[in-house]
Amino acid sequence: MHDHDTSERLTSYADVLAGELPDSWTSSHLPADAKDDLAKLADRIWDLDLVAASLAERPLQQAAVLSRPDGAQLVLLDRHDERNGFLIAAIAPHSLPDEAYRAVPEPNGIALADDPFLSAEQIAADLLARYDSALAQVRHNALGGIQPSQPDRVVLTWQPDGSIATAPADDRSGAVLMAHGFVQDPHSGIYRLSGDDTQAQARGLREIGPRLDALGIGTALQHPAGRTAPIAAAASVPPVPAGPRTPATRSR
Repeated sequence: MHDHDTSERLTSYADVLAGELPDSWTSSHLPADAKDDLAKLADRIWDLDLVAASLAERPLQQAAVLSRPDGAQLVLLDRHDERNGFLIAAIAPHSLPDEAYRAVPEPNGIALADDPFLSAEQIAADLLARYDSALAQVRHNALGGIQPSQPDRVVLTWQPDGSIATAPADDRSGAVLMAHGFVQDPHSGIYRLSGDDTQAQARGLREIGPRLDALGIGTALQHPAGRTAPIAAAASVPPVPAGPRTPATRSR
């Protein structure tokens, strides 16, 4: 089969799947000449079974990516054996820390027949159920001891890498945090203030106090051990832990 025909077959199949899966999905195609994107995608395929074995024998040549608005993604790829059909696997979120994946079973991919309508039912009943469960676990793990905030109180938690993280209860708090250097993770919803520049970090912490207080929202700063202490606008900020920051290695 010519490359063009193979590409059309994969793309058409993915388009039908996207329309048949529960919730709202869109499909996009990565052709053979998108080598960098394919390499990055292959590294994020959340599988240690059928799909991993296939990729070990033949690197990713092209793929179709199915995406859901909440960030969930599936990858559809050709099956390079004597059987017809495709392989489909989950894609791990790229923005969560490696330690969030520890002790979470991989939602290994499955083989699909040529019928995309039957395959959509198979995916919904099997792969999606396991993928959604694994996603919920890693997103929960990504909180890393962060105590959820309340509408009238933002809880800020020191992280081992020197950053400060929080999970605000509403958009009012989030807007104040982002205006003072916090960056939101779109998948976990966690806001983080980097500790790379400790002076900027301290200034950001001092400035959010009166802004939140004007909205009737208090603040508290805690260490991961769970001990909390209220902070005020002019409160001194505890020193950021010094030393090298070595990221953990994720194993999937």
